[in-house]
Amino acid sequence: MKFLQHFDIEVIKYREGAHELEFQVTDRFFDEFEDNDLVNKGNLTVRVKMDKGVNLIEMDFKIQGSVHLTCDRSLEEFDYPLDIEESIIFKYGSEEKEIDENIFMITRDTPSINVAQLIYEFILLAIPAKKIHPDYRNELDEEESEAEGQYVYFDSESEKEEESSNDEPGSIDPRWEKLKKLK
Repeated sequence: MKFLQHFDIEVIKYREGAHELEFQVTDRFFDEFEDNDLVNKGNLTVRVKMDKGVNLIEMDFKIQGSVHLTCDRSLEEFDYPLDIEESIIFKYGSEEKEIDENIFMITRDTPSINVAQLIYEFILLAIPAKKIHPDYRNELDEEESEAEGQYVYFDSESEKEEESSNDEPGSIDPRWEKLKKLK
């Protein structure tokens, strides 16, 4: 856990105004998280633009790089590029708590904010649910486009013709007409 202290932003040291910070996310970063099943390796650069005001601190995160994933289809490993932009607001208040997913309350005497967990969550949320190796993405797109037409039983032209014939007064659907003959 000492490694994650590298991701502390000592907000008490900074004056009001804009500040820029940079962090490097490597394999060691992902090793620090116990519940990490999705990402074990990666190389990313995190740039934080911090705007410290009188009543709040606004942080804009720009995360760029790649993470090492395992394909769900072929189990081959591949690098997945990431380009993430997120914003977090820290408001000053009487206690430390999470107000919203993007708004946190901190006390005025909070010496530092550790952004490691935020960065980790941003990375995990940017990973697609279906991790497909780039070599198999084209095959997947073709399969999906072929499967799209499998469940269509009529085309829109015949449907429009039926609707227009049913709208005319006195016209009877030919199917109903044949049923009337059975009487």
